[in-house]
Amino acid sequence: MTRRVIQLLVGLFLYGAGCALAIQAGLGVDPWTVFAQGLSIHTGIGIGWVTNILGLLILLLWIPLRQKPGIGTILNILLVGTSMQATLAVIPPISGFFAQLAALLGGVVIVAIASGLYIGAGFGPGPRDGLMTGMNSRLGWPIWVCRAIVELTVLVAGWLLGGTVGIGTVLYALLIGPLVHLALPLLDARPGRRARAHRARAHRTRRAAALAGDRT
Repeated sequence: MTRRVIQLLVGLFLYGAGCALAIQAGLGVDPWTVFAQGLSIHTGIGIGWVTNILGLLILLLWIPLRQKPGIGTILNILLVGTSMQATLAVIPPISGFFAQLAALLGGVVIVAIASGLYIGAGFGPGPRDGLMTGMNSRLGWPIWVCRAIVELTVLVAGWLLGGTVGIGTVLYALLIGPLVHLALPLLDARPGRRARAHRARAHRTRRAAALAGDRT
């Protein structure tokens, strides 16, 4: 349990830091951050604080969807935007295309590792993920449809509000899924998951060895 709690907290702080690094790269960010950035421009509230407020408002949408938050959900709302705001305060905007690209890719990798950490801790989904799974369970729409509708909506809204959309937005969309897919099995600390993964790997190894023996 102690390890899982530490993993959750580290993951949430790293998630905000990775998003902040991508913001300072200036090449475009993920749809939700584009939306938060646009709102920040028009309200004068720091983008990290806007991210926290958005998380709370999204949580209210869980009520009609009959989703139940976990402690990880609540801490996600409190910590991701706070970490983002703190990181933005110490990392200045980055100039020069190659430096910007390196910062952007670094931010995406950090977000992927952070996602593996906080999801693998098993304390509940983030508010945005829970919104999509709630839509899936209540409306019966496939997860990818729910995700596409929600993220395209916030992306267009954020762009109209002045949020940064660019090559970084495209790279994030292309890279984040595969990177999280790689990170999660390595960082999954949920009870029983690591044991099942170990048994599955052992089974595959034994099967491969048996097939090799048959061929010889």
